[in-house]
Amino acid sequence: MSFDDLTNDNILLYSAKAYDKPNCIMSEFKEDMKRFNYLKRLFKRYRKVGELREQLVLNHLVVICNVFGPEVATRLLFFKMSKDDYSALKTYLLFLSCMPEKVRGIKGHDLISSEIPVDMTIAEILRTK
Repeated sequence: MSFDDLTNDNILLYSAKAYDKPNCIMSEFKEDMKRFNYLKRLFKRYRKVGELREQLVLNHLVVICNVFGPEVATRLLFFKMSKDDYSALKTYLLFLSCMPEKVRGIKGHDLISSEIPVDMTIAEILRTK
């Protein structure tokens, strides 16, 4: 199976193949996959009511990047997140030095980093960290 383009049909297999946790059990994999949903909720709350839990977002992102590796983690994150949250996600990934110039194969498109704006509110908060 090719993973050049991530789709709903191949995302779980792509995630499982890239999961880098020796001797892990399925429940650990599922728990780490839930982190994507937690992030979606945190970004949606930020977008809707302006509440930012920056440390919690950072914690989830660090774990995701550690268990999947930066390239796979970035692809999974952009696949799973709403387009409305790309700016916030990019800002965090830049802070963690995990944002590539191009994120390839997300639902039939490559994402170019320079075309996604930085969220200046988040950038200012992270700058104080």
